[in-house]
Amino acid sequence: MADSLDMDNRDPNNLNDHVKVCFEDVLAEPEGAHSINCVWSLSYSCFTGWRNCCYAMYSVLYGCPLAMCWGCEFAEITFQHVWQITPCLRIWMINLGCAQKFFGTCVNCCLAPICEAGGMFFNNVRVKNT
Repeated sequence: MADSLDMDNRDPNNLNDHVKVCFEDVLAEPEGAHSINCVWSLSYSCFTGWRNCCYAMYSVLYGCPLAMCWGCEFAEITFQHVWQITPCLRIWMINLGCAQKFFGTCVNCCLAPICEAGGMFFNNVRVKNT
């Protein structure tokens, strides 16, 4: 956990690199199909202005409620792992550990000698290509 909030780098783990959208990532005129310079410049201003304005508005309206919902969701997941999933997995590991020893002993006592004898039998087989 971070002790303080970094107000400059708000995505230190680069979780949202895929949504870094600039004007050039969305709109581009190929060579030979250029609009008038003032249209291109105005389009840039409109795109970036509306993108920033709408993002700020959505952040103000939905940011805190969604942060609260996601905080509750991750708290629930953490609670389930701490109090339900990890203890259940521990029970399974304890019980299956006994089963593993039982079946391992059976395989070592019954199946291993047969395989060992078969290996010794076929050990002297030689295949020659003529």
